[in-house]
Amino acid sequence: MTTSSRIRTFTSEGLSFEVLDEGPLDGPVVVLLHGFPQDATAWAEVAAILSDAGVRTLAPHQRGYSPGARPDRVAAYGMHHLVGDVIALLDAARVDRAVVVGHDWGAAVAWSVAQRHPERVLGLVALSVPHPGALAWAMRHDVDQLRRSWYMLAFQAPWTPELMLARMMRAGTLRRLGLPAEHERRYAARLGRAVDARGPLNWYRAAMRSQLPVVSGFGVDELRGGGWHVLEGPGQGRGGAAMSADPVRVPTTFVWGRRDPFLGRPGAERTGRLVEADYRFVEVDAGHWLPEKQARVVADEILARVGEVPG
Repeated sequence: MTTSSRIRTFTSEGLSFEVLDEGPLDGPVVVLLHGFPQDATAWAEVAAILSDAGVRTLAPHQRGYSPGARPDRVAAYGMHHLVGDVIALLDAARVDRAVVVGHDWGAAVAWSVAQRHPERVLGLVALSVPHPGALAWAMRHDVDQLRRSWYMLAFQAPWTPELMLARMMRAGTLRRLGLPAEHERRYAARLGRAVDARGPLNWYRAAMRSQLPVVSGFGVDELRGGGWHVLEGPGQGRGGAAMSADPVRVPTTFVWGRRDPFLGRPGAERTGRLVEADYRFVEVDAGHWLPEKQARVVADEILARVGEVPG
């Protein structure tokens, strides 16, 4: 069931979020969750393709990115808050169930929405970031993945990362990492000041801190591994604050670029072991910025999942 009018904002936990609501109102609904340090405009070309195919898309500027949704406390960026924001978006749009799509950190949220609220998820399409349990495994067993993830630990320092990120956004660093210049300019307009970078960086800080008190199934190897910490068994730590290694039980597609500088093959290939439903692994000859640079491939994989939804 969907509402008969567009939504431009929604609220979650008293915070106000901006959302890009595109496509026919009576079409099947796809939620698009951006990553770091992007924003909802990362999905512009993907959303246009989906709209032409009769699909309605809801792409929020997520917590820390929307000006009205930038809490100061690191704890406010725990995974259960990020998942709650997605459920609040669906509720605001009066959407019972949707195909949920995420890239980078948005993929981590999408995995968690599918784990915790499978009754709201018709299908999952995750880009670049594997299942959190697969990534945790890779960080314990693959030295190369630890090397790729060094920045996650660096982001734990107070305020220095904010200054560095804002400077990098203004200096064209993301362009040198393969992001098209027009996208970098848009993202820099949102995160080009240190004060604006705090919320997005707090996602990394919350991911680490939420797991430190957990004893069962969490050991020295995980502590050495950096910022992506998940439990090794059922449960979600701190009342649901952390990412979980629980399997996903909704139809899932995982799209991974073999030239991604941040996320290697071991975690990508292990992801299928943690999906207990129809699963497709799509490897593309690309880097990290899949929504911006592989929009046609991404849109086709989303449409394939939408097409499998009973009418």
